[in-house]
Amino acid sequence: MKSVAEICSDLIRFDTTNPGSGERPAAEYVATLLEDGGIATEVFESAPRRTTVVARIDGDSPDALLIHGHLDVVPADPAEWRMHPFSGEITDGCVYGRGAVDMKGSCSMTLATVLGMAARGERPKRDLVLAFLADEEATGEYGSRHAVTEHRELFDGVTEAISESGGFSVPAGDERVYPVAVGERGTAWMKLTAHGVAGHGSRPAIDNPVATLVHALSRVATHEWPVRLTPAVKALIQSLSEITGGPIDLGRLDEEAGRLGVLGTLFEGQIRNSANPTMLDAGYKVNVVPSTASAHVDGRYLPGLQEEFLATIDDLLGPKITREFVNLEDAPAAPYPSPFFDEMAAALLAEDPKARPVPYLMSGGTDAKSFARIGIEGYGFAPLMLRPDLDYFGMFHGKDERVPVAGLEFGTRVLTRLLRGN
Repeated sequence: MKSVAEICSDLIRFDTTNPGSGERPAAEYVATLLEDGGIATEVFESAPRRTTVVARIDGDSPDALLIHGHLDVVPADPAEWRMHPFSGEITDGCVYGRGAVDMKGSCSMTLATVLGMAARGERPKRDLVLAFLADEEATGEYGSRHAVTEHRELFDGVTEAISESGGFSVPAGDERVYPVAVGERGTAWMKLTAHGVAGHGSRPAIDNPVATLVHALSRVATHEWPVRLTPAVKALIQSLSEITGGPIDLGRLDEEAGRLGVLGTLFEGQIRNSANPTMLDAGYKVNVVPSTASAHVDGRYLPGLQEEFLATIDDLLGPKITREFVNLEDAPAAPYPSPFFDEMAAALLAEDPKARPVPYLMSGGTDAKSFARIGIEGYGFAPLMLRPDLDYFGMFHGKDERVPVAGLEFGTRVLTRLLRGN
């Protein structure tokens, strides 16, 4: 049987850049591995080469757990990397390549875990549904959204799910903090449009939409969003206070995040809504005032704050700007405290006695949003023990993305304990 590092390396060598040629080769590889291990699969496509693999493994309880991951990755420029981003090279104790962290490494841990259990004749304590999805790095339209609408029956009986962006180690003195995601911010990707009066660039503008738009974008970009502490973030900050042995001033959280260093990154992007202008499009000639100008804004809002977020955006834009959603997704939240959170924490502690599992809210988004639509409570739990010098957050969409082999092996052991129930 292939090791978890070998599976990760193999997956990275499939160029599944999104946008690109699709996930089919990687999906076929996953399906073949599972089938060869005696696990039946369902393979389907939402569009040519936009391929998803789903499998179900019987356990001792029909109360099913979903483990989902995505096979697509963001683009990578080989000229900016030490080695080719799709080489999957294993060196210096790490697997290198685009997707090593986000999230072919996690997919490889899932595969190694279930294949190892099958080879040993071990039965999970509850039914498992595995989903290896297309298109997470865009909107999920060709992946998780398609799966929950067109193949809803494959997820019957699933109550909880685990996936990326949680369960990784963060150094904290002699201990290691493991943030387990219990929710994530919602997504509001918006296209903004300003309309005006076209004219010659040499004459006084009557109603220049470019000027209107950039003034509105400036208001959005410089707006100071108020701190809004969700229950999950409050619990995280309380846990970090106990771990560090000192109080965290709730009235100065930005400064406190800086003081705490890497521990502060666990809440600095999760204490408020945000909106970042990311794209601009206006005009076609330097001496022509156009009649329209447009821009895109990446908006993120905390659970329960969609209405407040959109009301603020409209106030900042003013009456002359229209907006439309490119993508609007709710902010899902899973129960905490909960028995299942305790099970994940116990699996971590069994493999790392210095582990300090804490609740965590993701600043970005995952396919958990799609599964929340059909009532599945999603947690971020892809366990990794990381070297202190590895910038985990910097690996996401960054250059020289890599994951430690020992970290993958640790994660496989943790997942095995979670699925077995010991």
